[in-house]
This record gives sequence, structure tokens and C-alpha cells, in this order.
Amino acid sequence: MKKRKIVILGIDPGLATTGFGVVRFGKKTKCLSYGLIKTEPFLDSGERLKKIQRELQKILKKYQPDFVAIENVYFFKNIKTAIPVSEAKGVIILTCSKKRIPIHEFTPLQIKMAIVGYGRAEKKQVQRMIKEILNLKEVPKEDDAADALGACICCFRKIKTNKLLWKE
Repeated sequence: MKKRKIVILGIDPGLATTGFGVVRFGKKTKCLSYGLIKTEPFLDSGERLKKIQRELQKILKKYQPDFVAIENVYFFKNIKTAIPVSEAKGVIILTCSKKRIPIHEFTPLQIKMAIVGYGRAEKKQVQRMIKEILNLKEVPKEDDAADALGACICCFRKIKTNKLLWKE
């Protein structure tokens, strides 16, 4: 029996920059795309959230992911960053839910555990492992995009472990 190919969209939400990564898992794992959705600081938050939604809709249409993996941060150093990140995350969840795409949320600790096997691993170590796992030519330059790719890997390992969809 053939293994089914699974496409996972990983997202690291933020109002200024939302990182995304799209990975196809199957016999050969392939990174299809990664990057940032950037919004301009001079726009009001409503306009910034609409831009995130529009760009995300384009990504969803192009790659048609089977799952969405979102990095979920529970701890913020200050409330000024918590609210905008939460607003962006809300728009992302709503946009994906409207498309009926299953959403999985992972903490940074869970993502590090899935990639490196140690929840307190250094960011650079995690990024090097992402490069190796996805067979990338270089480590993604943008931290938010690398985090989104990490969420993809974590989600796939959860799916495979739980055998939710993966058939050998």
C-alpha cells in the first residue's frame, strides 16, 4: 500500500510578521514554500489583520493543506505583544476553520522536543535540524518562517505517532 502524501501549513502568528511554511510529507519530504506575511506598522490593526487574512487565503488556495500547525505562545514578556499576536492568531484560526482544515496548536517546547528531542534546545540548533530534516540548502533566514516549518514537522510527527491519517 502506498503512503499518502500529506501537506501541512505551519504558521507562527504575529501582527507585524506572520511566518509560514508549507511541507509535503510522503515517501520524500519536500518543503514547498516558506516566508513571511508582513504588515506595515502605519496601518491600523484592522487593515493589518485583513492583509494577513488575504495572504493566508492565497496560500491555502495554492497549497490546499491537509492540516494547519500553529505555534502557540502562552507566555509573553509584555501585554503589548500578547494582544496583537492573539488577534492575528484569531484571524488565522477563523480563516482555516472556514476552509474546514484541521488545526493543531503546539508550544515552542513541543516543537523543540519533536525536532531536537530536547525542549530547551537553542534556536540555532533547532534551525539546523529543520534544515537537515527538510533537506534545505540553507537555514531559513527569517526566524518566524523557521518556526513555522518547525510547527509542520511537529504536526507531522504527531499525526504519524497517533496514526490519525498515516497509513503504511
